[in-house]
Amino acid sequence: MRRFILVALIVVAGCGERGAITLMPSAKGVGTSESIFIGTTRGPDPETGEALGRARSGKTTYMRLDVSVPPDRVDGDITWPTPGRPVDPTKDFVTLNAVAFDGSANFRRNLAAALARQKAAEPEAIIFVHGFDNNFAEGVYRLAQLGHDLKLKGTLIHYSWPSRASALGYVYDRDSVMFARDGLTNLINQVRAAGARRIIIVAHSMGSMLVMESLRDLAIAKDRATFSRIAAVALLSPDMDVDVFRQDAQRIGPLPQPFMIFTSTDDKALRLSAFLTGEANRVGNLASAANLSDLKVTIIDTTAYSTGMGHFNIGDSPELLRLMTQLGSAYAAMANDQSRRTGLLGGAVLTVQNATQIILSPVAAIADQ
Repeated sequence: MRRFILVALIVVAGCGERGAITLMPSAKGVGTSESIFIGTTRGPDPETGEALGRARSGKTTYMRLDVSVPPDRVDGDITWPTPGRPVDPTKDFVTLNAVAFDGSANFRRNLAAALARQKAAEPEAIIFVHGFDNNFAEGVYRLAQLGHDLKLKGTLIHYSWPSRASALGYVYDRDSVMFARDGLTNLINQVRAAGARRIIIVAHSMGSMLVMESLRDLAIAKDRATFSRIAAVALLSPDMDVDVFRQDAQRIGPLPQPFMIFTSTDDKALRLSAFLTGEANRVGNLASAANLSDLKVTIIDTTAYSTGMGHFNIGDSPELLRLMTQLGSAYAAMANDQSRRTGLLGGAVLTVQNATQIILSPVAAIADQ
């Protein structure tokens, strides 16, 4: 009976309309445009015929999508065009323009031009890695939503790995993470070669395991040219074994700083993952920093902002999005000065050896710093 209930919960969690790329150039000017550079190791789906589906490709495909974020929405929401009704760009995420790059050299040239347009001394790139049960469109539009709602200033880049995009595809996705390591490592190198002086890596759920594996590969290869450009890492609800995470971190050596882990003890998806893997916890639902006290990490407990499955609080909660926006940028707010953290964030700040835990509490406003 318990296993039946588990399967039922997984199916419910995966219900609803799935994201799809809708090309609509006529929507230009309706909403705010976010340009997303993409490297993907997805191949054609043998079942659905999608060009970028669940199949694993040994070749990285490069492109850029210009995504329209609709004006009629609440921060955190992503609305897909619904079958049976006209597409409404005032409410729906649509794609204004799609550009395919012929190889990595063309990708780097175009990315370099975008980085140069920042007119900053240290051009910044933000690489987002999606999590379990995501199709191609969902990862792209999620980054567009985060870029818009968090007012990110860097050039946005998405690594789309071959998830099965099925609530029952957990094992397939875990295997795909191992397959996709070289693709992500290569993309990080391409971003550095294009001129990014600061690389921010953000990963959700199972994508966190992929990021840790790629950072490990860079460390083992002693690729300081690339590793030194990684200015911050943020893992959102990481679906990863605690012992594996610690071992990867120790093999990597000094972690990029700040290294942030957003957690929630009310993350129902990670409870299911822990059950499936026969473990008590995943990294993303740890209740205490004590489990990672030997590592220099900042654990940010977002339990107070959990709704629904509680598996993407920083992206789904309008209140938490506003909090992060007021901080200026998530990575800058989590600098290594504990007194500054205490002033910026409402909640408790705990330190256990090298690790710091911030337990967020809803606040009405944040004082100007």
